[in-house]
Amino acid sequence: MRQIRYTQALNEALHEEMERDPSVMQLGEDIGPYGGVWEIHRGLLSKFGPMRVRQTPISECGFIGLAVGAAMSGLRPVVEIMYIDFITTAMDQVINQAAKLPLMSGGAVKVPLVIRGEQGSGTREAAQHSQNLESWFVHTPGLKVVMPSTPYDAKGLLKSAIRDDEPVMFLEHRLLYGEKGEVPEGEYVVPIGEGIVRREGKDLTVVSTSYFLLKVLEAAQTLEAEGIDVEVIDPRTLMPLDINLIVNSVQKTGKLLVVQEATVVASMGAEIVRQVVETAFDALQATPRVIGNAHVPMPYSPVLEDTCMPSRGDLLETIRQMAVGTRSKRIVS
Repeated sequence: MRQIRYTQALNEALHEEMERDPSVMQLGEDIGPYGGVWEIHRGLLSKFGPMRVRQTPISECGFIGLAVGAAMSGLRPVVEIMYIDFITTAMDQVINQAAKLPLMSGGAVKVPLVIRGEQGSGTREAAQHSQNLESWFVHTPGLKVVMPSTPYDAKGLLKSAIRDDEPVMFLEHRLLYGEKGEVPEGEYVVPIGEGIVRREGKDLTVVSTSYFLLKVLEAAQTLEAEGIDVEVIDPRTLMPLDINLIVNSVQKTGKLLVVQEATVVASMGAEIVRQVVETAFDALQATPRVIGNAHVPMPYSPVLEDTCMPSRGDLLETIRQMAVGTRSKRIVS
């Protein structure tokens, strides 16, 4: 099968969906002649014209509001936020309008809206350009949240998101943009809400998403030489979450570690642990853990940024400890 970059997979999804459905349109900064900062919109303007590929001013509040109205009127806007950090200026449109209008209208209004945004740390862009905000959106009823980790999933999930009648937050890690992977040339979609087992194992279940999934898979391969067999789960979609896939794995391994790039406090990792503890507590042989970025605004200094993120050594040592550890017995009074 051919190997293509993550960005090319996204570009193909946009081309194919705009060809398939004339109601699909694009909104965002620099997506016109420039083709987007990451070239994800390359070729769209010349093929579909300025009515369907709308380059916007630097006003997330304005063009996300425009997209919500367009979606309510029967179009299917796909909005690009250059950095997901900038969506803070448009949270009213996302949280109070897009997420709530279908319910508040009794289902009379649909909001088939996709908001794409790249996020992540590790690129030395300081506190206002390095956040991982997926937990914000998962916390909001009415939003679906997608985090593809491979080019295959990026294309298949974006096509599913565009066809969905509910608002979807489509979160991409910028360090994945150059990654290559197998993507078939024919039509396919990846269903929203279905996770996948990336690696089978018996000693420990590790759940991870997006760019950190690559680090987890690398660590699992390294630890195989030490006799530690790690099962790796990629949820792909955080809302809805394929919790049954995770629970089934934990029931086999007895142990759960969630590895994320977001900070741990009130995070998606904490939510996964909550759901597993409530569903499969008796299967747990060790205390579940979550590791992620330090709970501080991300520093600009490379040395400080690296210190605030889980290192390869941190990941290997945590997995080693959990793979051989057991849960202390509960004291029942």
